[in-house]
Amino acid sequence: MSKKRTVERKTAIKNSVGRIIVFGLLVIAQIIGFVVLLYYLGSYFPPLDIAVRAVALIVVLGINSRDHNGVFKLIWVIVILLFPVPGLLFYVLNNFSSSKHKIKRRLEKVDMMVFSHLNYNDEIFADFKKEDPARASNARYLRGFEFPIYQGTDIRYYPVAYDAYKAQIEDIKNAKEYVYLEYHAIETKEAFEPLHEALKERAAAGVDCRVLYDDVGSFLFINRNFVKVLESEGIKCNAFNPAYPVVSLFMNNRDHRKITVVDGKVGYTGGYNIADEYFNIVNPYGRWKDNGIRLEGPAVQSLTAMFIEMWNFADMKKKDDDMMTFEAVPIAPVKGASGYCVPYCDSPLDNEPVGENVYLNMINNSQEYCWIMSPYLVLSDEMARALQIAAKRGVDVRLMTPGIPDKKLTYSVTRSYYNMLITSGVRIYEYTPGFNHSKTFLCDDKCAVVGTINLDFRSLYHHFENAVYMYRTECLKDIKQDFFDTFDECRDVTEKYRKKPNVFVWFFKSILRLIAPLL
Repeated sequence: MSKKRTVERKTAIKNSVGRIIVFGLLVIAQIIGFVVLLYYLGSYFPPLDIAVRAVALIVVLGINSRDHNGVFKLIWVIVILLFPVPGLLFYVLNNFSSSKHKIKRRLEKVDMMVFSHLNYNDEIFADFKKEDPARASNARYLRGFEFPIYQGTDIRYYPVAYDAYKAQIEDIKNAKEYVYLEYHAIETKEAFEPLHEALKERAAAGVDCRVLYDDVGSFLFINRNFVKVLESEGIKCNAFNPAYPVVSLFMNNRDHRKITVVDGKVGYTGGYNIADEYFNIVNPYGRWKDNGIRLEGPAVQSLTAMFIEMWNFADMKKKDDDMMTFEAVPIAPVKGASGYCVPYCDSPLDNEPVGENVYLNMINNSQEYCWIMSPYLVLSDEMARALQIAAKRGVDVRLMTPGIPDKKLTYSVTRSYYNMLITSGVRIYEYTPGFNHSKTFLCDDKCAVVGTINLDFRSLYHHFENAVYMYRTECLKDIKQDFFDTFDECRDVTEKYRKKPNVFVWFFKSILRLIAPLL
């Protein structure tokens, strides 16, 4: 590496760290200022303090009556009752702020402009339902959110993320019309260079190249010059939900999607971001395990629509006539492609945990086995109960988590669920070589999901996510083989965590589980 390159990277990291410190201090200062002001007013005006506590009680009763996840209701009730002033402040900001409603209306408008143009084939669904009514129910559920079901799409599974990434770059090099990339994190280091070169070459050839990244997800990886550099090379670039040092709970809703689309005919998704650790160029958490899938055929239209949705939504100031448009273009089925698939996405703004519900439907319909890879295990009561009931029904339920964590606190929460699951018959495996970042469900050799959706509250309730639901596609056998190969690299910790923890460990884990939705 050249001396100039090293200096540039050190400068980028220094700028990012400085940005985080300034950002954090300003946000904390605002929060403290609000809280101190309200407590000050309450101390000098007792009737105001009484009024605040009365309002807190009314709000708590209202929260209890709402159709919310039970864990979220519990947290809000505890926070508001113990700390009425800051609790009410954050609850109002989270649920009733005009800015949040404006953001929701913006997304609904963009969705109507994009997803309404997708083509839906009721005959394909009818065939699927006739073949397997239980598994077709998931496709029917997703149809209600404007996600069509497809046949004739070839899906290739890559158990090693770097292999998917290399194939992705080769497809980009052959792009004729456009290349769209949407990633939670992009790091301007070694892994990014071949992709960067391919994008520059295609942009110079007149191909419409666009890159959308999450501002917080890429906080430590790039500096403010990233957008200017790409746009100077003819590559359009946009940051999702830029972080500003102003209190806003929408800052907590991040774009966690990973999508690449080439000419509307080839698409990629999976667990990996564009950063060195995902491809084992560096190993801060041991060997990184990740995966990806390549789609070729009609289903890529849905990935294209998802990218255009987020590109238009990312710029809140953009007028309707400046937005990207989407029109579904007929794509010939790939000869020999088998099965059905539904690419879908999830939003934290629609009050519907689509990603979690798809997982729940798969677990509840499983008969023989349900195998899961997830880097995190922070479960809602509904998810934990579904896994427990499936195991008690005799289903072979296996969960694969990391052996080396990237976040120690979250890892402690993950392990806090082991005992309750194991005593119901679930088996737990930890990936010994390092960090398992794959997000994969496989059930009964019939259906699978590969995408970006972790088994934690952040993915299921706070982030924008995407995945692909597959039924009897050819790649299912490759997914199953990847499970077998990875099980061989895991330690079975089922017996280790079968014994109930002592009272001190139990108390600590109870506290962790209480704050789990905030992690």
